[in-house]
Amino acid sequence: MKIEVLTLFPNMFESLKEGVIGKALAAEKFKLNVTDIREYSLDKHKKCDDYPFGGGAGMVMTPQPIFDAIAAVDPNRQCKRIFLSPKGKTLSQSLVVELSKEENLLFLCGHYEGVDQRVIDSEIDMELSIGDYVLTGGELACMVAIDAIARYVDGVLGSSESTNEESFSNGLLEYPQYTRPQNFRGMTVPDVLLSGNHQEVDKWRYNEQLRITKEKRPDLLEEE
Repeated sequence: MKIEVLTLFPNMFESLKEGVIGKALAAEKFKLNVTDIREYSLDKHKKCDDYPFGGGAGMVMTPQPIFDAIAAVDPNRQCKRIFLSPKGKTLSQSLVVELSKEENLLFLCGHYEGVDQRVIDSEIDMELSIGDYVLTGGELACMVAIDAIARYVDGVLGSSESTNEESFSNGLLEYPQYTRPQNFRGMTVPDVLLSGNHQEVDKWRYNEQLRITKEKRPDLLEEE
């Protein structure tokens, strides 16, 4: 998989070089290319925003630098082009899995009051939101999406079971996890997890998933 990112703030994506995603990038399990939209501005001051027609607060990102940046990184329209926006489709685990099957993704990060609508109408395949709230820009939402999607790329995680058994993978929240020591300050690990009986362990984990989902996210059970 190859991911293209268009942003006014490319340095924000340096954090993706850390942790599991950073190791996957270093091992070339997938490719990430971050492009500064300002590099494509024809304005002598590299300006990329202007006042909105019709008035209103804030500034709007102008179309020219964005159109030219998209044309430079995706000239043959091989990428699924995504604009991060609170008006978009909400990111879910099922959508993450769907997007992870794409060979090429392009994320456009807006800023200020957004981007000129002609960019969206002409160049964007999908608007994507990470929740019903507004951020100062699309960069953080983009990194959330990249992290979630990259986890499903072959070789990024140590084991495919890591994604098969986690929250939302089967419509339920994940069961509790325990590690050593067996007894920590009087708090002990459930006996069933020490039994070596895998069938009983699986049964306990499933029951815990049901209990936790009913307690914390009953809406997930109602959707079934």
